[in-house]
Amino acid sequence: MTAKKRGNKLGFWFFRTTLKLFNLSGAYGLLYPVCLYYLLFDRPAVTTAMAYVKRRYSSDNIFQRTITVYKLFISQGKSLIDRFYTIAGLGQFNIELRGYDKIKSLLCNNNTGFILLTAHVGNWQVTMSSLGELGKTVYLLMSPEENAAVKNSLNLYSENEKVKIISPEGAFGGVIEILKAIDEGNIVSVMGDRSYGRDTVEVSLLGGKAYFPHSAFTIAATAGCPIVILLSAKAGKKKYVADISHVIELRISSNAEKKNAIKGYVQEFAEILERFSYEYPLQWFIFHDLWNEKINED
Repeated sequence: MTAKKRGNKLGFWFFRTTLKLFNLSGAYGLLYPVCLYYLLFDRPAVTTAMAYVKRRYSSDNIFQRTITVYKLFISQGKSLIDRFYTIAGLGQFNIELRGYDKIKSLLCNNNTGFILLTAHVGNWQVTMSSLGELGKTVYLLMSPEENAAVKNSLNLYSENEKVKIISPEGAFGGVIEILKAIDEGNIVSVMGDRSYGRDTVEVSLLGGKAYFPHSAFTIAATAGCPIVILLSAKAGKKKYVADISHVIELRISSNAEKKNAIKGYVQEFAEILERFSYEYPLQWFIFHDLWNEKINED
């Protein structure tokens, strides 16, 4: 079954025009009726959002959780508006970058680059601009967006001298390009909280067993490079927090222990995300049932 494509040219035009005429506050105001529509009539969206909400808010009743799903939709809507606001050159956000000195030191002390492990949290597209201070090219591992309205309106694939795209649909899933970029001292950004059909490992997350992809950790082990975790969150109308203070240094002494070691590192990532969800509960836009998606485990 083909996944339902949300968003169309007319809708994006309407939000874009409102944003230009009435700034952020006006565009945010439109989200409330739009998100109410999705809450009432888009059952797949509600169901996938509820997979996270019912675990994060395990003591709430169904009414409270439904209200939380509505708030989550609004929060994600603001993230999309903020992304366009930046891309269209209408303004900038203040970004508090946590862990900059730690990562700068990491780059100075290593000849290779690193994997930047992100998740569906906050607004990584807006906060990615803050990484320009590191002076490295950032390669984004991204699958093509099938919805043309989303692709064109949000300018998802705009490359420049500091941002490049690697498609996982290329030869060997883009691994050769990733290894080359890391070997040249650059940064490769990989999304780590959804498998998109790739192999997973089981982790403990929010009181249940969830399934996270391990490809980023396997590649890091092959490349001999660290993994830096990027988490971002909207902390005010025009402020974001970008946290790159979590660094995972993979230490695997033999092939025999590789599988268990990598599983342990993925669990560490899951625990970092879980702590994030308690600090910023309405900033994890996973909209996917991580607890019911077991893929083959190597």
